[in-house]
Amino acid sequence: MSGQTIRLVSPETRRRAHVLIDCAPEGAVLNIKEAARTNDQNSKLWACIGDVARARPEGRNYKTEVWKALFMAEAGFKPHFEQSLDGQGIIPVGYKSSRLNKREFADLLTAVLAYGDQHGIQWSEPNPYE
Repeated sequence: MSGQTIRLVSPETRRRAHVLIDCAPEGAVLNIKEAARTNDQNSKLWACIGDVARARPEGRNYKTEVWKALFMAEAGFKPHFEQSLDGQGIIPVGYKSSRLNKREFADLLTAVLAYGDQHGIQWSEPNPYE
């Protein structure tokens, strides 16, 4: 049996998952996790962050990567810091939007949209809330 991915979206898919578990060989590994962010969520996030960066609210002229880091912190996904190996500085760790699940990514996008709305950003997406 090769790897199987099943989205638990109905009683039928849950039953199918139980059958696969019952048929799994000894030592098989099961990993259940929340759904990952979608490509549509990712595209929308970067479109909205680009809109904010181009608008330069409050005179802030940042690259999109900086805006993303600011919005990650605003949405509650704050990094922690560790001393660099050479002892000459600190680095952020555990701070990647690619590790966010679908719900967490939606929270991040909500932080971007709220900030943009507060600052009169003109969204390039027809309806960034969909």
